Amino acid sequence: MKESTEPELETLLELARKAAENSYSPYSEFRVGAALRLTNGETVTGTNVENVSYGLTICAERAAVVRAISQFGPKIRIAAVAVVNLNGKASPPCGACRQVLAEFIEPNAPVIFPIAEGTRTMIFSELLPLGSEMKLK
Repeated sequence: MKESTEPELETLLELARKAAENSYSPYSEFRVGAALRLTNGETVTGTNVENVSYGLTICAERAAVVRAISQFGPKIRIAAVAVVNLNGKASPPCGACRQVLAEFIEPNAPVIFPIAEGTRTMIFSELLPLGSEMKLK
């Protein structure tokens, strides 16, 4: 797997920002976008889609994973992730998104997301320690 460079992560952030513009978030008005760079070189985006029944809401990261599988099949591997929100708030992937990403992400993949003072980049295995041990196969 090729390591992500700073310009590549900036490109992913911009794609995530554009995806956030399509957010359906009439209840929270928290507009989030995600962009995934796959190990095959393709990039896929997703945005959050809310529902009046909050439990049925899907986060941008999970929307992007579902889209990637729909386009490229279940053997996809994620090389890098970017998350952006248009509300200027901290927005690391939530626990549910971390768990879904764990199924498909390379453990050393960078994940870049907003924090109070800009952005932060972390290695996925730092975001979900022991995530790879939780897989059944």
